[in-house]
Amino acid sequence: MNPDEAIGTSVPIAFYLIYATITLGLVVWLARTLFQAGNQFLEDVFDSKELGFAVNRLLVIGFYLLNLGYAFLLYQLDPTYGSVTDAWNQLVNRLGVLFLSLGVIHLFNMLVLWRVRTHRERRAQVPVAPSGFHPPPPPIDTTTTPPAMR
Repeated sequence: MNPDEAIGTSVPIAFYLIYATITLGLVVWLARTLFQAGNQFLEDVFDSKELGFAVNRLLVIGFYLLNLGYAFLLYQLDPTYGSVTDAWNQLVNRLGVLFLSLGVIHLFNMLVLWRVRTHRERRAQVPVAPSGFHPPPPPIDTTTTPPAMR
């Protein structure tokens, strides 16, 4: 089949299947990886194993909903593409947009969790009591000229 031939009915279905397989595989793998790696981090952020685990589960659910919803919005193959090459380029473009979106969403989540952690750490800091009394230095006499200047 010539790559520039007009698209028949079976080619879009093949591209839909390829896109769905790659998208579902990527989102499921990322969610599992982020869940496993995020548990310890979230325990530290919230200073509680139970709360960290619960927040991690909620983040994974949100990750699935947001990313699969966005992936399916990108799912439609534009019917104006008339060749297999055009359809392939569109598939690669859609996957690229999806991958970039996943990265941006992940970085945003990390920024939010970092801010939560630093806010908690600042709140937990206890002022340090002075270790002893240090008298102030003697005042400087500005009325006399120092011996080195005479």
